[in-house]
Amino acid sequence: MFYLLPCFGISRFMEVIWNDFWVRRDSYILAIAQIVNEQSYLEARMILNPLYKEKVLHTLEFVLQDLLSFNQILFPSIKNGKAELSGMTIHQFGSLHERIILGKRLYRLLFKDRIKHQEILSWCIAHRHTGSRKDYWPHIFNDVNEGLPGPLQIRRLKNCRLIGSSPRLYSPKLEHAWPNVKHEPAEPGDWFDDCSVVHYLVESEESIDGNITGDYCETLQNLELAVLAKKAVFI
Repeated sequence: MFYLLPCFGISRFMEVIWNDFWVRRDSYILAIAQIVNEQSYLEARMILNPLYKEKVLHTLEFVLQDLLSFNQILFPSIKNGKAELSGMTIHQFGSLHERIILGKRLYRLLFKDRIKHQEILSWCIAHRHTGSRKDYWPHIFNDVNEGLPGPLQIRRLKNCRLIGSSPRLYSPKLEHAWPNVKHEPAEPGDWFDDCSVVHYLVESEESIDGNITGDYCETLQNLELAVLAKKAVFI
């Protein structure tokens, strides 16, 4: 019943992809096409939206996060009873091409190595996702603020270990960090107007390491230093 897809505002691009999948059952093509569709859909409605540019993309905080490589996507897993992190750092979020390439790399990271895929899947099944970093590193993070009130701030983290008897870093659950937001309906229209996007469907043989623990530890330390510096300036 794919002929009904246009009635739901589905892109012509995905209509062709779904019909192709029904015949050839190529899960890779379907997954990458969904990445292309999602990011292209967001491009016109969010990334190129003047209000979004002003309130998000062009803010100093967002630009610094990109320049300092503070944005990372993590896949926790358990190996030999020890928590491990795989993932990638996000660069140039405002670029449609870079977001699609990142999606392809993350897909390859998740599904190319069957052992790693099973380790990540096992972790997901065993842990309830709350949005708090406590989910994967409870020895460093807690969803309850253990810090003392007041202006005194000292470093608590070094090499992904708490210094001495320092309280764990506060990482609230998603429901406590952000309120529910009621969004307006998405604008109508089909993003697909350029057949050249099909080149993204070609599978890359690029080797993806995905070992991000060291980079993530460095990011946490730099974030802590940035917070301490900001508080020192504005106290």
